[in-house]
Amino acid sequence: MHFVQERFRPPARYVAPSCLADALTALADPELQPAQVIAGGTDLLVEIDRGAHRDVATLIDISRLEGGDTIDIVDNADGQGAVARLGPTVTHNQVAAHPVLNTRALPLAQACWEVGSPQLRNRATVAGNIATASPANDSISPLLALGAVIELSSTTGLRRVPLVEFITGFRTTVMRDDELISAIEVPLLGTHQRGIYVKLGNRTAQAISVVHAAIVVEFDDDDVTVAAARIALGSVAATVVLATEAADGLVGKPLDATAARTAGAAAAAAVAPIDDVRATAAYRSDTVAVLVQRALDAIGADRQRERWPDAAPQLAAPDAANSVPGASGTLTADSEITTTINGRQHTAARAVGANLLDWLRDEIGITGTKEGCAEGECGACTVVLDGKAVMSCLVPAARAEGATIVTVEGCGTVDNLGPVQQAFVDATAVQCGFCTPGFIVAGTQLLAEHPSPTRQQITQGLAGNLCRCTGYTSIVDAVQRAAEETS
Repeated sequence: MHFVQERFRPPARYVAPSCLADALTALADPELQPAQVIAGGTDLLVEIDRGAHRDVATLIDISRLEGGDTIDIVDNADGQGAVARLGPTVTHNQVAAHPVLNTRALPLAQACWEVGSPQLRNRATVAGNIATASPANDSISPLLALGAVIELSSTTGLRRVPLVEFITGFRTTVMRDDELISAIEVPLLGTHQRGIYVKLGNRTAQAISVVHAAIVVEFDDDDVTVAAARIALGSVAATVVLATEAADGLVGKPLDATAARTAGAAAAAAVAPIDDVRATAAYRSDTVAVLVQRALDAIGADRQRERWPDAAPQLAAPDAANSVPGASGTLTADSEITTTINGRQHTAARAVGANLLDWLRDEIGITGTKEGCAEGECGACTVVLDGKAVMSCLVPAARAEGATIVTVEGCGTVDNLGPVQQAFVDATAVQCGFCTPGFIVAGTQLLAEHPSPTRQQITQGLAGNLCRCTGYTSIVDAVQRAAEETS
């Protein structure tokens, strides 16, 4: 048979190490090969489901590494200021919410906020975004502009690689099969530095970049004359690229409208983008010039934080962490796992090789959670996993071992509807109802995080959920109504 006709064979083994040393040991174990490391899984599980990685026998899930989701502010190893040290399982939502990073590493925080939706940002990791090495990946350009360094670990030792040397081509890196990204060191902006991330997508959420740019500018003591600059551009080449000539052309000049316009034109001239389904090459080139010019205008006027959202929803409990007890040893399809769902303990097998959505429906018999797209786009499968709203189609089912899960059934009952459920009825926020379970779970989690949300916070919190019937006004009205009636 042609390979597309062959029956899909998911990985048959699952390992969830609790510390970095165990993860590296598992990665080097010949009996587990061929193995694939998974952290957030927001790209990997889609690829596996589509038939890629057909030779993978073992998933090594590092999402529960002890201390893996920590962000530490430390002195730079070379004594040149402070850096943020991100662990291998730090998520995009963690970066966007971090009080130091969303000020002194603003371009990175802005990029992380642009990734997918709240549910995806609760799972997707910065390290995974780098390792995937797509030129459209949001966090790579700000990390390049900031001068990040990647720490790679294996059982044979540790090495540090500047990000500019880490990515070698389209989705290729210098990372060996036996290595993990164990940390990312991000230099923090100094007193006379400003930075920004800007992105053009085809919609306001869940959008892959048509073009994006990250810019860091260092000024002389007068905060007017440019001393140094870095401009990183994404979705315009096989890798995220530095527009060096455009950046160097700013040095020694005040960052005024003329300098910004000239740099924008130089940045556009430095790239040769391709045509694809998102945009033509000509459109991308024109957009690069406009994006860079506007970004530099904002930096020059010290308006780089102007559109940064305050108290943006994460759909996560304040104390939710990745480092919770999980599966140990090697699990197979016959292994049983135990998890708490809607306050009740459940035990079942066949979690290995399945995603959490299918396992909840097929093995546990909890069917309120729906499959709409199977790739994290629609939000119909939203559940709360250990205090964080996630897309259950993009979570390995075995990750549920020892976890606490809430589905739409846990948000209320037929005889006693929850506040959001009742508000959906009262505001006529339901038509076919297929997407409703995801909206109910996301809305309930939003109100737990923000009991009196603004209308903007509601739309931000529901950005990962799609409806094909009613339009969104009545849905937003329903969540607002539930907030008013429970406050």
